[in-house]
Amino acid sequence: MPQITLPQGTIHYREAGAGAPIVFLHGYLMDGRLWDEVITQLSGSFRCIALDLPLGAHRTPMHPDADLSLRGLGALVADALATLDLTGVTLVGNDSGSAIAQVVAAWHPERLAALVLTSGDCFDNCPPKVFKPLVVAARVPALVTWGVRTLRFRPMRRLTYGVLTSGPFPDALVADWISAFLAHPGVRRDCIKVTRGLDSHVTQEAATRLSSFPHPTLLAFAPEDRLFPYAHAERLATLLPNPHLTPIPNSRTWVMLDQPTQTATHISTFLTTTVQPTTP
Repeated sequence: MPQITLPQGTIHYREAGAGAPIVFLHGYLMDGRLWDEVITQLSGSFRCIALDLPLGAHRTPMHPDADLSLRGLGALVADALATLDLTGVTLVGNDSGSAIAQVVAAWHPERLAALVLTSGDCFDNCPPKVFKPLVVAARVPALVTWGVRTLRFRPMRRLTYGVLTSGPFPDALVADWISAFLAHPGVRRDCIKVTRGLDSHVTQEAATRLSSFPHPTLLAFAPEDRLFPYAHAERLATLLPNPHLTPIPNSRTWVMLDQPTQTATHISTFLTTTVQPTTP
């Protein structure tokens, strides 16, 4: 995998295609492979880049002093765009990656041409209520490590991650994410820092600042999602200057796995009819 060195540390990424750049962000205890099928469908027309963010399933620890709060992760993504020399970027987020994408758009919009938010954290739903105890548990790092260790067992993986999908459960992929967390104490340290930094005050401020975001935004949430209400996409649409609201039915949070063709088609149509990006 290619990698880039940032002030915060080294991150890996996956890349396919050529054309106007689309950068994909994933959620907590996941990596960029979530987007593989969507990227396969879009890479014939766009340059697609999936970052492996330091959210607990990454392979190389960040520097010990790296800021991995939500604001810090937004700065990390902005640094990645600059290091890759990308302009006119469409930034796509999912799950906690949607929160990070909002932070980038709210505080670091310079390299963006468009924003795509799929089902994910926003407003006071960061993290979702069922996962808020994780933030408290992160005050005692051993509790987070113990909790993730339980995910070595398939029933626990399905119980924890299964709420994110309405399709076949990608158990081998999830098991690989857990193995990455367990493989290196630095990765565990990073994940605990990220967990402590999940702060709904940041997402609420980001939503307010997005009222000044100058570029089109596609809001592609799943109405059947149990964690991220479709009503939040509708609320965002009232705040953004140039919103495009598109439901992705028959899906939960992982729209890219449950409905990859719908997701890719919505993104492609949005870009070609609304943004009409050009290759930098």
